[in-house]
Amino acid sequence: MSDAFQKQSYPSAPWSRDLFAEVVTAKGPGTTLYLSGIGAEALGEQPGDIQHPGDVYAQTRLAYSKAAQVLEKHGAGLGDVVKITAYVLDARMLPDYHRARRAAFEGLPPPAHTLLVISALAWPGMLVEIDLTAVVGADGVDQTPGS
Repeated sequence: MSDAFQKQSYPSAPWSRDLFAEVVTAKGPGTTLYLSGIGAEALGEQPGDIQHPGDVYAQTRLAYSKAAQVLEKHGAGLGDVVKITAYVLDARMLPDYHRARRAAFEGLPPPAHTLLVISALAWPGMLVEIDLTAVVGADGVDQTPGS
């Protein structure tokens, strides 16, 4: 087996190619990044300051933008995401959620994706929350302590 890092996405059906992969494999030396509970909170000092009230599309775009920024700090990007778990409050929000996610991942291999409709999220006014797992080759991650 080669020590080279390889990541591949495998869609489950033709209709799902742009939505999600049934399986994503990562082989070789690398680092796994786990991002949790990313939503539409402002990045200021005030906890629970939810941006874009009532707009799941804008909240989803903000959540994926924030995720991309976190990944970048660790030498990764949205193209390195292998798994998403997303939580939304209402099934009627799904078209706007999917539209925003497609825009965030346009031109990238689709990650595995699970979507749950639940009754509450971390803060009042939050409509969507995402957890992501990314995997990058050993040379792709900043190994500086505290970075």
